[in-house]
Amino acid sequence: MNRTDRLVSMVMLLQSRRVITAAQLAEHFEITERTVYRDLAALGEGGVPIAGEPGVGYSLMSGYCLPPVMFSPEEAFAFVTGGLLVERMTDASMRDAIRSALSKVTAVLPPTKDSVPLGTVQRAMAEGCVLRLNNLGAARGEPTERPVEPLGLVFYLDHWHLIAWCRLRKDMRDFRVDRIVRCETLPEPNPPHPGFNLNQCFSKCMLPERIEFAVIEVPDRLIESVRRFLGPTIIEEQIIGRRARVRFAIRPEGFDYVACWLLSMGTDAEILSPAALRVKVADLAFATTKHHQPKKVAQAKTLLT
Repeated sequence: MNRTDRLVSMVMLLQSRRVITAAQLAEHFEITERTVYRDLAALGEGGVPIAGEPGVGYSLMSGYCLPPVMFSPEEAFAFVTGGLLVERMTDASMRDAIRSALSKVTAVLPPTKDSVPLGTVQRAMAEGCVLRLNNLGAARGEPTERPVEPLGLVFYLDHWHLIAWCRLRKDMRDFRVDRIVRCETLPEPNPPHPGFNLNQCFSKCMLPERIEFAVIEVPDRLIESVRRFLGPTIIEEQIIGRRARVRFAIRPEGFDYVACWLLSMGTDAEILSPAALRVKVADLAFATTKHHQPKKVAQAKTLLT
């Protein structure tokens, strides 16, 4: 790696870390600490605001970043997964370039909080490895440790979901990636699942017996937003003029979440069924209006009634 590429990579590494020591930089780039100090000085002279604290390390000043590479979640997933597959299936002549490209993408993606990076799960899937993970359930109790065999990633309801065979429960399970607080890739290869079908598995995991069906209409320009949010829960779509009618499955415990999303669409969304979902959205709208009313107006209305 020439010095120019190393300096750019160093900024990206600093951008992806809260703080990093000179020794860590030297190990990462396989250079001496003296060279690290010279590189940091050159970056400072070039206008990169690097802060250093003795005994702690170096960091970029808050608010500074290289021009961002803008990826949608789907594009980032495709790029990272494709890069991992290329790394695995090619020889050493391409691996350094692939790893460098992946590090640049990772550096500009938003950091995760209190959960493992999506890339860890993607890497396990690309390499065909078993995972040992600790995940929080919907009730947010204590994390449960379990070995799983990853089989698919699905993006719906604004989150990535890992579909995997759970060895603890001896069944297929759906794990929301942002609720995985610890994830370890095991050296054991993921065993084959010849009969696996992602759509059928999703139906079993996420569409149990206690479900209802809802129908909404939105302007056709919003159909992509609906698809991104509802994902595989969508059962049927129908275009009527300039409106799109969507039928989807919903669990009773998911009414609140879906109602909040529908409320965010304002008058663009019309709920055709069930009536309980309409009532839920109406109640939520009333509570929101009451919450945001100025106190004097609320008091005046109370006196009038």
